[in-house]
Amino acid sequence: MKLNLLLTGNELMAGDIIDSNSAMLAEQIKDFGWRINKKVTVGDELSILCDEIDQLCTGADVLIINGGLGPTVDDLTAVALAKVTNTAIAEHPEALDHLKAWCTLRGFALNASNHKQAMLPQGCEIIANAKGSAVGIKLRHRNCLVLATPGVPSELKPMLANEIIPALVTLFHSDHIQTIRLGVFGLGESAIQELVNEKLADWPADIELGFRASMPVLEVKLTARGENASAELAPWRAKVAELMGDHLLGELPISLALATINALKQNNLQICTAESCTGGLIASQLTSIPGASQVFPGAIISYSNAVKNQLLKVSKTTLATEGAVSETVVRQMALGALDCTGADIAIAVTGIAGPDGGSPEKPVGTVWIAWGTAQNLKTQRFHLPFERTGFQNWVAALSLDLVRRFVLELPEGPDLLKRYQR
Repeated sequence: MKLNLLLTGNELMAGDIIDSNSAMLAEQIKDFGWRINKKVTVGDELSILCDEIDQLCTGADVLIINGGLGPTVDDLTAVALAKVTNTAIAEHPEALDHLKAWCTLRGFALNASNHKQAMLPQGCEIIANAKGSAVGIKLRHRNCLVLATPGVPSELKPMLANEIIPALVTLFHSDHIQTIRLGVFGLGESAIQELVNEKLADWPADIELGFRASMPVLEVKLTARGENASAELAPWRAKVAELMGDHLLGELPISLALATINALKQNNLQICTAESCTGGLIASQLTSIPGASQVFPGAIISYSNAVKNQLLKVSKTTLATEGAVSETVVRQMALGALDCTGADIAIAVTGIAGPDGGSPEKPVGTVWIAWGTAQNLKTQRFHLPFERTGFQNWVAALSLDLVRRFVLELPEGPDLLKRYQR
């Protein structure tokens, strides 16, 4: 299948928004052995849009157009498709029914601007959009299947999964590519590759091993082709999982927060956080997981010394003599959070995110982390020399992994970050 992609919108051309939709599309189609042959981005100008549609359809099997189906005057995809295919714009009954139902569900009155989204090239089919007001458009031009989709990522994603890709599977050959994606924390790409080279020297040529570096979870990918791909992958997935050991979080999509919550649920434990330098980031990551309320009663963001003292009962004397970024303070923060929330386990963090505020004894990037129970509370000082946002993200990631390991009774501390212990 030769697939081309046309992205539309002045906001894309101006850099006001970043194109994430083409990456989403490429990600969803690659398991079928397909790829984007050509990608073009144009602004909201009718003549240019028509020219590109015509050119991209020539010699292609499929053209996906993303954007330009909205209710405003600069949404021109429907008009351009009608012009290119030499058809009239007409009210589409199914599109109108969709619009009416969409408006009714939200208590809106169908106005003229919304009605524009029901004016489509005469004779086209529609692509269902379960989330938004704009249906997609399906037609043929120059023997090319043209699929026009909304530009909103949250609408495009389910349309690809539920409508577009299933339709393409019925029309075009698939290589039956199967990929297993494992989430790993605490090992880098080179370390994993060396482990594979040393321990799995008989790695088969027909199973592709790949990596995608991201922060904080590294993706390890195993890919096979053919109708027996799943069966061929299973034993090698088990071998890689054994090799990763306690660094393996599970199959993606997984996050450190989800892995931590799963561990807490398995052991019927609750966790709280007392955060200074991360400003609630750890709590935010935990509560982004559905069902977090089962294991997370609450958090205290104690950014100032006054709040540390008033809410967490951190000693004023300790704050004055040892400073907020100290082992004694982080211990008292954790114990105060446990007392306040009634949770079983606490995470407490206090550090210097920068770019200012450091000293020779406590440089920017210094953080004290406390984790565990009131009876078994552990502390460790780290130096994480990243810019402010990176520092906060790494503190959150490391804190969550330390708790995951604590709950599962695993060895402490991922290898990758041992160099930062102080």
